[in-house]
Order: sequence, then structure tokens, then C-alpha cells
Amino acid sequence: MFTRFMPPPGAARTLAAAQLSNSVGDGLYYTCSALYFTHIIGLAPTRVGLALTLAWAVGSLAGVPLGHLADRRGPRDLAVLLSLVTGAVVASFLVIDSFVPFVLVSCLYATAQSGLAAVRQALLADLVAPAERTGVLAHLQSTLNAGLAVGAALGGLALSDGTRPAYLAVFTADALGFLLAALILLRLPAPRTARAAAHRREDDDAPRLTAVLRDRPYVVVMLVNTVLLLRLPLLSLAIPLWIATRFPALTWLASVLFVLNTGAVMLFQVRTARAVTDLPSAARLMRRAGLILLVSCAVFAASAARLPAWATVAILLVGAVLQVIGEMQHSAGSWHIGFDLAPPHRIGQYQGFFGTGVAVARTLGPTLVTVLLMTWGTPGWLLLGTLFLGAGCAMGPAVRRAERARPVRSADAKGAVQCQLS
Repeated sequence: MFTRFMPPPGAARTLAAAQLSNSVGDGLYYTCSALYFTHIIGLAPTRVGLALTLAWAVGSLAGVPLGHLADRRGPRDLAVLLSLVTGAVVASFLVIDSFVPFVLVSCLYATAQSGLAAVRQALLADLVAPAERTGVLAHLQSTLNAGLAVGAALGGLALSDGTRPAYLAVFTADALGFLLAALILLRLPAPRTARAAAHRREDDDAPRLTAVLRDRPYVVVMLVNTVLLLRLPLLSLAIPLWIATRFPALTWLASVLFVLNTGAVMLFQVRTARAVTDLPSAARLMRRAGLILLVSCAVFAASAARLPAWATVAILLVGAVLQVIGEMQHSAGSWHIGFDLAPPHRIGQYQGFFGTGVAVARTLGPTLVTVLLMTWGTPGWLLLGTLFLGAGCAMGPAVRRAERARPVRSADAKGAVQCQLS
């Protein structure tokens, strides 16, 4: 069933198999966790939201140091370790029964997940040729969505049962998914970290752990990308709330739009990524993504008009289709840019920093987006769309500046080596 979404046999397919194992468990977790902590454990929804915000804020700090560790010590074994740690953390949710332990475990969960994402990117960089990375990442994204869909469907069974044992089975399955992913990752060949080992030993300029923070052009690219990542809370939070508050009779449509998004990414993400062959094409795709996301926001804003129910449904469906097209284009462009602008011997550290944008969007995005859309309504949609367009247009100049700075960084590194040798 999943072979059509998987990359060709080899290391890339092994990575996809590990991704699939995780994503099925994550689909279960995302579907059921909020109701478990509120209805079964008895935590107030506001406290759950506060804990998760704090957790992802803490987790956003983990990507750079763990990515740096992967660069120095090798990513495969660290990816296996973080998979095992994440599974153990998920299993600990089985015995959580109060707020403070929930906060602590949630912070550990977000830290392990953020670190694992960065380390896996470093592992992919070691095992997949640069020209193939964007295509492989597109396959991994399709696999991710396929697993989430299966997990969400299984999670629906647990929700319909509604008992504590059903919820505990969800957490157990998620923990076992990370264990299975660790075992799958062990099947990978030894990473070719030796090809960059000499560079790592020689490149002793200015503190190594904060090298990415000193790379200002890359920091600008990451910040621009973070603005586009504000699309993340739209599907999971903003659009369901918009429908529930404006069109109470159409609340069922939120799940339809989620299925539409998931299915579209499964079917078309790989095809969308084929448009990316180099940095200029990636920047162009990001600009198109910004424009399409603006149009999508305008369409969602138009749904506020007093229209028959069938017309409202049609407008929301069109907005969702445009939103997922923009999402796929943004994903494909950002993958290539994030990898191609990073020094080969610091892929893990740079990917850890680039991935911080996801954690920031998860932390700040829900509040920002809900204020814009729930409070301001139609003007809020248009302002959000303008932010997307501005970020998409700004990505081209930011990428060109970072690309021009790459030879300077290389020359600086060579100069430092020469000074040490003399």
C-alpha cells in the first residue's frame, strides 16, 4: 500500500520506513492526546495548552546542539538513541496523572522530537547525494502523511471507545513505533562522516556550536522561512475554529479538509518537488508559494460573506486546495534551500537551526493566527496572506545574499586552517 509513496530501494527507503513507523504512532498521538489529558487525566485545557507551548519553546533550543553533536560524532547512532528516548518519553505518559510531571515529560518529548528531526536530516545528508535530497525529502513527506492518515484513523477508533485502556493502547503503540524506528535505522550503513572529518578537525574558527548563529545571511533565510511556516497552525487550529465559529452547521467540514490536505500531499508532493533543481528554482517556488497562500487566505476570507451553505462549502474547499498547493511548494523549496546553503561539515547544526522555525511556528503561531483570524476576521486573513506573500518574495534576495556569502565562509575556513598549519 505504501510502496508508491516510498523512495527507491536503499538507504532512502530505509529512512522512509523509519519515518512511516513514527508517523503512524504520531497520528495516533495527535488524534487522542489532548482528549486523554483533559478528559481522562482531568487537566484543564488551558493548562494543557500552556504546557505544550512551554514544551515546544524548550524543544526549539535542542536542534542546534544535537545537530552539532551529530556532525561531530555521527548521526546514525544518535538518531537511534533519540528514537529510543522519544519512545521511552511517550511510554511515560502512561503514568502521568498531574500537571507538573506532564510539563516535564512534555518538555522532554519536544526536546527529543526536535533533536531527532535535526539528526535525521544530518543522516540523510550523509547517505543521499545532494542532487537527490529534495526528491527523497518529498518521498519522506508523502510517507509521513500516509502514516499520519493511518494513525488518525486508528486514533478515531480509540476516541469512539473513549475508555482509559483505549487511550493507553494509543500511547503504547506510539512508543512501540519509535522502538521499531530505532531498529530500522540500525539497518542503515555506517554513515560516510569520514568525508568531512578532516574539515571538522581543522575548522576551529569561532565557537563551533554557535557557528550557524554567526552566519547572518543563513539566519535571515531561516527567519523568512519561519514566516511562511505560520501556515502550520491553519489546518490544525485556525480553519477548524473559523468553521466552528462562523458556520456551526459545517463543523464536519474540518475533517474533510484535513483528509483533503493529507491526501494531496501523499499524491502530489513528489511531483511538486521535481520543479526544484537548484537555488534559483527553489527561491522561485517559494515566491509562488507565498502568492498562492495569499490567494488562499483571500478565498477563506470570502467565505465570511452571507452565502448559501453549498457556496460556503465550495469556497472553503477551494481555499483548502490552494492552501495545500502553497504548502507543497513551500516545503519543496525550503528543503533545498536549507540543505544547499549549509556547509557540508555542519549539516546537522544548520538543519537543527533551520528546523527551529517549525518549533517557533508551533509555539507562537497558534496565538498569532487565532488573534488575527478570530478577532479581526476578514482583515486578519488578508493581513496573514500579505505576510506570506512578503516572505515568499523576500526569500529570493535572502537566498542570493546567502549564496554570495558561501565562498567567503569557505575562504575564511581555509585561512584558519593555513594559520594553524603555519
